[in-house]
Formats: sequence, C-alpha cells, structure tokens
Amino acid sequence: MARDTLLLVEKCSHCFSWYDIESGERLRSVQLPDFPHEFVTDRAERHAYVGHYGVETSGHVGKGGHSLLQIDIRTSELVRSIDLSPFNRIHGLQMDRQDRLYALSEEKSTLLVLEQPAMDTAPRRAVPSGGIKSHLFALTQDGQTAFCMNLLSHTVTKVRPWDPLFAPVVCHPGQKPEGYCLSADEKTLFVSNRWSNTLSAIDTDTMEIRYSTSSRDDVTRIYRSAAGRLFTSNYGDRSISVVDPETLDETAYLKLDDRAIALAFHPSKALAFISLDSDRVAVLDIDRLKILRFIETQKEPDVSKVVVLR
Repeated sequence: MARDTLLLVEKCSHCFSWYDIESGERLRSVQLPDFPHEFVTDRAERHAYVGHYGVETSGHVGKGGHSLLQIDIRTSELVRSIDLSPFNRIHGLQMDRQDRLYALSEEKSTLLVLEQPAMDTAPRRAVPSGGIKSHLFALTQDGQTAFCMNLLSHTVTKVRPWDPLFAPVVCHPGQKPEGYCLSADEKTLFVSNRWSNTLSAIDTDTMEIRYSTSSRDDVTRIYRSAAGRLFTSNYGDRSISVVDPETLDETAYLKLDDRAIALAFHPSKALAFISLDSDRVAVLDIDRLKILRFIETQKEPDVSKVVVLR
C-alpha cells in the first residue's frame, strides 16, 4: 500500500525522520551527529544525503561538521558517513539529473562534487565559490552551472563545477542573499536578500539584475511551485507570501503564528509543508493559501521532502 511520507531533518533533535502525512504519526527516526541541516535524495528516492553542518545556525561560530550522511530511505538505515575533510560546515546540497551530488562547504567557500555518491569515498572535484560564507546554491539540471549565495560577501556567484578554468562571475543583489530558486527555463535566478528585505531577479547568462522589489521583513527563502508561482518565507514577519515572477510583487499573503523555517511542495497535490519554529509542520493548501492542519514534530524541523513509500 502506497503511503505519502514526509522526510524531515529535525536539526535540534539531531535526526532524520519519517512522518505519515495523513495521520501525522512519526514512523521512525535515525539519529545523526549534532545539527544536520540540508538534505537531497537521488532520482529513484532510494538514498537521502544529509549535510553535517555541525552548528545550529549560520550565525553560530564553530568549526562544524565535515561529512555527508547517506541514508537508505526504505530501510531507515544510516548506510555510511562520507568524510569530506578538510571541507567543513557542509550545508547547501543539490543533485543533477545524472544523480551527481554537489555539496557546499560554507567554511571553505568551496563547491564539491561526488560523481557517484553511492560509492565515492571523497569528492572527485572542487571549485571555489568566489564568495565568502557560501551557504546555499542553485544548480542547473545538467550540473554545468551553479549559483552560490554568499552571506558574508553579500554576493551571488556563478561557477562552473566541471570547468576548472572558469572564473566566478559576481553579482551583488543585496545584503545577505540566502534564498534562491531558478525559473523553469533556468534563464532567471530569483534571490531573497535577508538584510535588505528585497527580492531580486538575476539574468543567469549575464548575471545582471533584471529587477528588484521590497519584501516582507527578513525574507529567508524563495520557492517555485509546479505551476510556476513563487512563495517566500518571511522569517521576521512570521508569514508566507506569494509573489509574481514577472515583477516580484506580492499577490497573496498568509500571516503565521510562528516563524517559517523551510517549505516543501507535494509532488502531485496542491499542498505544501511548512516547517515552523514551534516544532510543528503546517500542511498548507497552496490554492486557497489556507492551513489545513499541523503535524507535531521533534525539535527544530527543517528541510523536508514528500516521497511515496510502499
């Protein structure tokens, strides 16, 4: 029997968990080293790869972690830990359509590549991000181009992981660019600038800013739904906004009781799952912009993904 399941990193409970979406029941958890953060899955949804960031937030000091944690989604086993030393504070993670894994070391501002992540024991290549405190990144589906969000240099940089001679191209969209998403045609990069309280649209070819607009307070992330709508999580404002991708103007708004940490869309239903700092996940009807119910979680639910398990 197929079951819609929410995979969830609970970073202050230091674990990776499975939740039944209909009942809200936590099915099981795998304990991980302290403060796991981002994760990705391969296309077959056989394995999840979790970055061991190793400190609570980007504002906390410390060396942090230096590993990727490989988890079997169906058996709920921690398969192994891949040591990426000396690269540490592993945060942003992406996989391309060939299932090659890309991991960003915030401390070393370096983008790492594992060509066969299920077997590799170390990165096969690495390129500098061209910025400082590189936290997250967008990746084209073919894996040829990445766009790094650099919190301390306040830049977005374009790099090519497979071209060692390519010099990073730099853009300054605002203060503390952090959230990102690519348009469906990958010609536009949308970025949220937390300290500027602005949203920007960047031409991915020229790295020039096409347009920018004001946002709600402390806009942390930006997401694109299957229908092409853009959703932002506004941490300071405790809200979610829907914005027009052509102008970045707000078209709809939902006030929340808590701060939104992360958001994930259901692959086939008009639902989104909002991780909240009240140790809950809100189930959101994205057409009506209405919260249907809450799933009670462990401490600090973070990045999530819906998978169908049988």
